[in-house]
Amino acid sequence: MTNTIADLNTLLNEADCLVNEAELNQALDKMANQITSDLAEKLPLVLCVMNGGLIPTAALIERLNFPLELDYIHATRYGMETEGASLNWLSYPQSDLKGRHILVIDDIFDQGHTLQAITKWLEAQETESVYTATVINKLHDRKTDMTPDYVGTDVEDRFLFGYGMDYKGFFRNLKGIYAVKGS
Repeated sequence: MTNTIADLNTLLNEADCLVNEAELNQALDKMANQITSDLAEKLPLVLCVMNGGLIPTAALIERLNFPLELDYIHATRYGMETEGASLNWLSYPQSDLKGRHILVIDDIFDQGHTLQAITKWLEAQETESVYTATVINKLHDRKTDMTPDYVGTDVEDRFLFGYGMDYKGFFRNLKGIYAVKGS
């Protein structure tokens, strides 16, 4: 499939909505309550994992009514592809990390390699603690031994897009989680 407007609209129209906006809001509220309970007194630094974490990070931090700082990290295995292998570091946080409580927010916990590598890198920076949050936990066997500290909802193992996740660079802006038809 090419990336013409007609082809992309067909893909979206034929996709299955697995998590709608109301369900996303419930998941985000649950996550925000858990994060508040754990981090409200720790002056955390929130790190958004770009680009997928942009939408979930914005939605989560507007639900957190306590002092926090915000920065970002850009590490990816995918780029504009649908699968990837090695981690590519595009941008490191600009904030001082030593002794800080860190909350890393990403869109999806898929294979787990990206989030695990980011977590290990942060721990090596002499942080006080590192917490991880993803709106989506894709249900399948993983090769990593970690799980996020905060998860919004579980979703079946299909090719997903929407709410930060993309299809060939498109549809990150959707207020739902969609699966490509037949995936």
